[in-house]
Amino acid sequence: MTTIHWTEGDAPQSALWHSENGAPAPRRVVVADDRMTADAAHRLACEGTALLWRGDYPGARQLLQAMGRRIDRKPAPRGKDLAESFHLHRRSRSHRARVLGHLLVVLEADHTLALRRAPEVREACTEAYGPSTAPRAVALTELQGVIGAHQWRLKGVEIPALGARIHPHYGVFSPVRGEYIDLVAEAPLPAAAVGGTAFDLGTGTGVLAAVLARRGIGRVVATDISPRALVCARENIAALELSGQVDVQGPDLFPDGRADLVVCNPPWIPARPTSVVELGVYDDGSGMLRAFLDGLTAHLSPGGEGWLVLSDLAERLGLRRREELSARIEAAGLRVVDRTDTRPRHPRARDSSDPLHAARAAEVTSLWRLAPA
Repeated sequence: MTTIHWTEGDAPQSALWHSENGAPAPRRVVVADDRMTADAAHRLACEGTALLWRGDYPGARQLLQAMGRRIDRKPAPRGKDLAESFHLHRRSRSHRARVLGHLLVVLEADHTLALRRAPEVREACTEAYGPSTAPRAVALTELQGVIGAHQWRLKGVEIPALGARIHPHYGVFSPVRGEYIDLVAEAPLPAAAVGGTAFDLGTGTGVLAAVLARRGIGRVVATDISPRALVCARENIAALELSGQVDVQGPDLFPDGRADLVVCNPPWIPARPTSVVELGVYDDGSGMLRAFLDGLTAHLSPGGEGWLVLSDLAERLGLRRREELSARIEAAGLRVVDRTDTRPRHPRARDSSDPLHAARAAEVTSLWRLAPA
């Protein structure tokens, strides 16, 4: 970790710098409190100066909201086509996150947030960051994400296909879009898979592995490259009393051996993620998709199938050609047994103010049943 420095009461101060999205430590830090205006805070943040908040916690939230309103005064960018609109939209969101990320707070060595009227954040921060032995400075926006993730972890996400809740951890993609889970819960299983073996690649919270186990798969091996996801999946599998059926492994994509069914729900957008949370959405260069397709035949038992769960949003945004997926499937020595489609049910598909609304409204999520050609 790097260290940030500032002056407070004519005395030099410092703290470790922590950023989940890899933002560099600010070079200049000034102390801010309730006397700082939103205009001044916005200007300083745009110039790259970090604001270390020393007022009360509600004041910090109000200042953050006011800074956001000043950023949002500029109309949402729209390109000449959806692909350009997508890149402009990401650039705009990145600028917004960068500016707002300059409002900082300090967590004490035990993760206490020592601001007036501050919430209790020690448990949430310990879940996200692990044990701490020294003060660290973080963006208020990041801390809000940590608090929100802790609340989701406590509450959980109701999964009708399981008749139970899945509890996502910080940095692990939450299964809030239920349509892809329903596809896996309802697709016809290969005959050998009932009582046989399945792989769930990129398991995340473990939700699909749990669905497969509940459907009668004798043994499910769930993999992920993320240490946070591995911990999260194991906790969810244990809570569902499925540890005897589901083995969570990492960090390789494919486990050893072969399976009667291999399921993969890779990130749907072929673009570079800029934070840990985005790893569940963006697949740089379609790397995970390619690895799944290219490795599938070598990991299928005779008569087995591979299930690819994928949205066509990338095609509708012009980020991937429609024929490209079919060509990749054929090049991997695979054929399409069947395909089941469903439409999204999330609120963004109905948000006409979204610059990507046309693509989101038309999006289709599919389960591709694949077998060796």
